[in-house]
Amino acid sequence: MAATNYLIIERFRNGDAVPVYRRFRDLGRLMPEGIEYITSWITADVSVCYQVMATENRELLDEWIANWSDIVDFEVIPVISSAEAAARTKI
Repeated sequence: MAATNYLIIERFRNGDAVPVYRRFRDLGRLMPEGIEYITSWITADVSVCYQVMATENRELLDEWIANWSDIVDFEVIPVISSAEAAARTKI
């Protein structure tokens, strides 16, 4: 089974990145084995993070989210590459 890519939108509670970066500094990403971190971007006001991750098991993302859900609100969106989208549309 091939891994699915996911866009993870993290909205830091109250727009406060300090607790998020403190936990990341102290404990790391807190990801279960089986998830691949690909890349991330943060908004200029440091209140929202956009991450791309890949996994064959969507439930692993729920485990990872549970480690952060007290300080971050999450949205998880399955995504495909632009090339794959073009192939699907057969243009």
